[in-house]
Amino acid sequence: MLYLDDPFLTAYCAAVTAILGACMGSFLNCMAWRVVHGESVLRGRSHCDVCGHVLGAGDLIPIVSYVVHRGRCRYCGAKLSRVHLLAELVSMLVFVSIFFKFHISLQALKALIFVSLLMVSAFADLEGHIIPGRFIVAGIVVSMGSLLFAQEPLAALQDALLGAFVVAGTILVLVLLFEKIKGVEAMGGGDIKLLFMTGTFLGLAANIVCLLLSCLIGIFWGLAATVGKEEKTFPWGPSIAIGAWLALLFGNELAAWYLGLLA
Repeated sequence: MLYLDDPFLTAYCAAVTAILGACMGSFLNCMAWRVVHGESVLRGRSHCDVCGHVLGAGDLIPIVSYVVHRGRCRYCGAKLSRVHLLAELVSMLVFVSIFFKFHISLQALKALIFVSLLMVSAFADLEGHIIPGRFIVAGIVVSMGSLLFAQEPLAALQDALLGAFVVAGTILVLVLLFEKIKGVEAMGGGDIKLLFMTGTFLGLAANIVCLLLSCLIGIFWGLAATVGKEEKTFPWGPSIAIGAWLALLFGNELAAWYLGLLA
């Protein structure tokens, strides 16, 4: 891309992308919270999670409002969840990474939609241990629709279906066997559906990388989240989301590197 030869223009595009990412992080976190708590996504103004006071324009500036008000509602003084700030920071980082990976292109647009769906699913799982089916369906529809613009649509469709059914199907079989043997729930259905959705975007090789990365992340996340606590369950959706993001950026390269070791 020619604009990457101009440091000023590159910095400007990256800054705009960062601002857009922070705004989207705030929106996606709000959307996830509303879906989990049964509120309308399209109607109603943003409000404090604790006192319900409608927020003004000065309360809705991503990152800045949280820092200025020291993480508290300026109406009731209640301490707000750090998830609000983390969602905006993470989304900013993710959007900038997509910009540098795919530049300004249709592929970048598809990637931004993909990571947005990953983040809203992760936020919902963190808030209510649920991954709403509407996010999964939206992702599959977008992914399948984008195949019309692929250079080889049939080959891309085959890879997408393999990535979805092989990975999600294998996990489903293993989970069912484990639950039958142990008699306890091993994994939520939303996690398996999320892996199906990531497969339609990533394809077979990258979705296998996504699965491996999400397992590694999930192990460390689970140990950190449950140590010293009686509750030993934790949401796996965020681990899948992080694994899918990393696989989107580096999945094919990691798969090629690993296969090279076996050659």
